[in-house]
Amino acid sequence: MTICRLLFVAAQAAAATAALAAALMLVGLGVVVALHAFVVGKALIQLRSGSARRGPPPEEPLELLPCYEFDFGAAPGRWSDEECAVCLERFGAGDRCRLLPACEHSFHAKCVDPWLRLAPVCPICRTRAASTTTTEAASFSYQRYL
Repeated sequence: MTICRLLFVAAQAAAATAALAAALMLVGLGVVVALHAFVVGKALIQLRSGSARRGPPPEEPLELLPCYEFDFGAAPGRWSDEECAVCLERFGAGDRCRLLPACEHSFHAKCVDPWLRLAPVCPICRTRAASTTTTEAASFSYQRYL
């Protein structure tokens, strides 16, 4: 009879453990569902209110930042004879490049424009890309570099 009683106690303990595990699993599932509902609800509220954005708003249109066609020896900027820090390719003659006036770093326009739409700062030094006023950027002169 002792073995039967031992088996009975072991079966009861296993059943209690299984019941506890099932209860904890249900509580965990409930927490996950509640958290998911909260996150989705918050995202929907932001979408409806129009406050959800893709990155920071641009400080000024990219068209106002100076562009030039790369020419060996006559390009503006501090490191214009090197390579684009975004794609790591050397500048070639005739490449359309964009110069950030505040820090004077140059990049391929096709490389830096998507970056500037997401984060309006220089990819190298993090200086604000539009740190000059709109009129200064529009009337930017390359004469001081030639």
